[in-house]
Amino acid sequence: MKVLIVSDTHKRNDNFFRVLEKTSPVDMVIHCGDIEGSEYAIAESAGCPVEMVAGNNDFFTTLPMEREFELGKYHVWVTHGHNYYVSMGNEHLKQEARIRGVDIVFYGHTHRPLLDLGDDVIAINPGSLSYPRQDGRKPSYVLMDIDRFGEAHFTLRFV
Repeated sequence: MKVLIVSDTHKRNDNFFRVLEKTSPVDMVIHCGDIEGSEYAIAESAGCPVEMVAGNNDFFTTLPMEREFELGKYHVWVTHGHNYYVSMGNEHLKQEARIRGVDIVFYGHTHRPLLDLGDDVIAINPGSLSYPRQDGRKPSYVLMDIDRFGEAHFTLRFV
């Protein structure tokens, strides 16, 4: 199973469409928020199930603030992260994930990619496809592959 994880597209979808074309076929798309009205465009272009949450800039959306679901053998939580102080680090977010019994948390907001492959909780931030803030400022995303043994593998990629 191949899952495309993105965040913080901020209604600038060109890179999302490029990445989708480059990585297709994917079995699922996860968007960690700040979509700014592009929900329909993203969902229709994906050609697979899409999980999206609202970010701090998604003012007039009906998207949920958070989602929890099963993905393979993993209990997954998707949140934008701004309500968990992720700009100061992800420890508060990971503590909440532990309380919830989550295996993997996907989040955005910081516009900086991070693969935190901890022993008890995996925290993944794909960065931003539109307004990257990390050194080099390259738009980024993450591919999650679940292998035939059910194990998840994560690859950070740049546009």
